Amino acid sequence: MSRNPVRAALTALAALLPVLALGLALTATTPPAAAAATPVRVMPLGDSITGSPGCWRALLWNRLQSTGHTDVDFVGTLGPQGCGVPYDGDNEGHGGYLATNVANQNLLPGWLAATRPDVVLMHFGTNDVWSNIAPATILAAYSKLVDQMRAANPATTVLVAKIIPMNPASCPECGQRTVALNSLIDGWAAGKTTAASPIVVVDQWTGFSTATDTYDGVHPNAAGDQKMSDRWYPALVAALGRATPGPTTSPTVSPTPSPTLSPSPTTSPSPTASPTSAPGGCTATWRLAGQWPGGFQGEVTVRNDGAAPIAGWTVRFPLAGGQRISQAWSADVTQSGTTVTARNASWNGALAPAAQTTFGFLAEGTAPSPAPTCAPS
Repeated sequence: MSRNPVRAALTALAALLPVLALGLALTATTPPAAAAATPVRVMPLGDSITGSPGCWRALLWNRLQSTGHTDVDFVGTLGPQGCGVPYDGDNEGHGGYLATNVANQNLLPGWLAATRPDVVLMHFGTNDVWSNIAPATILAAYSKLVDQMRAANPATTVLVAKIIPMNPASCPECGQRTVALNSLIDGWAAGKTTAASPIVVVDQWTGFSTATDTYDGVHPNAAGDQKMSDRWYPALVAALGRATPGPTTSPTVSPTPSPTLSPSPTTSPSPTASPTSAPGGCTATWRLAGQWPGGFQGEVTVRNDGAAPIAGWTVRFPLAGGQRISQAWSADVTQSGTTVTARNASWNGALAPAAQTTFGFLAEGTAPSPAPTCAPS
């Protein structure tokens, strides 16, 4: 009689074993729930054009959502300021701030630590221009800010704007000062970009009118917000494809940074191998990028339309109306009388078939419409 309880317990345990086995089998074969994709963290960085209220951000955010780019998180220590539509409004658009002051006062590292961006959209320098800060000083501040971004995340992708035009009533010189800053950004970016942390120049200046796209000669109206959003969009979509969410200790982005918006250089600054076959041909296309009383900005796009790579190029065009070039970038530009000769810079001479690059210049006089010629060298 004393063994009957033991026998009963053993019998009950035997009955439970199949149930336990089934439970273990279900646990082993049921796949875990898929982890949600980590969003790419995007920081809009700048002054009041970015943040007060900076409604181009609302347009950009909603366009990303409507085109399937939903794994994006706009980040910043500041929140949205309206715009009339729902959107992710976090940003670092600090009204009245100068890029030089943000760099000198080391304000950015704290913002970076709080938000950990993978991509930075930087439209910065308007207040510096207004304050008559030298372009070289502004670019030095840009460099420090980029260094701080890379210290926080070595794989940061930086989209840097050529800032929109300025024509405030209280600063008649600001228009030309803006041109002077923007004319140097391509060269600065080419020298600062890296494979791990590419810098892409986004041209917000070309085609933007202070008369129709701003409400005060400085800040964008609804039409200006739309133009800014449209310019940011393709560059940001490309950056989303490169970015790996979260800080990493080794480069995880594409090794070939490629600014794609004119007038940014669109060729890799790394020289390619010398052609092994006969050189291809090249063509040059002129474009008037901007003008003002007594001067203008010209741009020339050089394209290799041959079947073989070229190692360098030379462009010539006339300025027959007494115009004089005062400044140039992304090419070695000389003028002899009415003839202008432009030779490639060290980093943009080698062009593969169908590749192209752009150089630009400022000049005094009335805007012409020359027909440039190009020859490989």
